[in-house]
Amino acid sequence: MSGNSGSAQGARVLVVDDEPQIVRALKVILRNAGYATEQAETKREALNAVSIRPPDAIVLDLMLPDGSGVDVCTDVRRWSSLPIIVLSALGDEREKVRALDAGADDYVTKPFGTDELLARLRAVLRRTAEDGGEPTVTIGELTIDLAARIVSLGGKEVHLTPIEFDLLRVLTEHRGKLVTHRQLLQQVWGPAYETETHYLRVHIAHIRSKTEPEPSRPRYVITEPGVGYRLKDE
Repeated sequence: MSGNSGSAQGARVLVVDDEPQIVRALKVILRNAGYATEQAETKREALNAVSIRPPDAIVLDLMLPDGSGVDVCTDVRRWSSLPIIVLSALGDEREKVRALDAGADDYVTKPFGTDELLARLRAVLRRTAEDGGEPTVTIGELTIDLAARIVSLGGKEVHLTPIEFDLLRVLTEHRGKLVTHRQLLQQVWGPAYETETHYLRVHIAHIRSKTEPEPSRPRYVITEPGVGYRLKDE
């Protein structure tokens, strides 16, 4: 890993896509932001590139000529934690969730906005550099002390149940990044509860009622419809 702190300086990004116009656009966006880019058009080329000279991050299309981006995520995750952002077309909802569950760090939907893509990339590179993050995280008026299991809002302690804190802890450890329903259920309740998404809805509502100035318009815990939740990273 490059150890850069979320900056583009010296970071190499492998673009995996077989659509020439998308690749051209991505290369321009990334180079203008200061990243070095490399390209692979197929699953095989991507896995070869990652094994020979691992990049600092991958921007990965889900639909490849010789397989799925999900397969690339699964193979890479067997030996590497390098950041992966998947590109998904509208309608690829199921594949997108499969990729996230297979270890992708985040996703951007085509057609994608330049600012959104670069923000996602900075976030995943920054988390890699932090290597586990700080014991205390502050986002706006919300402070989460992971070591002491204390949450405060505007300096006043907020009392969360153990389950509520565990959910917030997982989101905090991956702040800025989408965490799928399945990942949250696995990490907080265990593999037997992977499909019990109603548990999440209830507990996330409780967390919001205690930590959000306006729970109906959440500022911190953001819903990604049909996919999961994201703790805002300011």
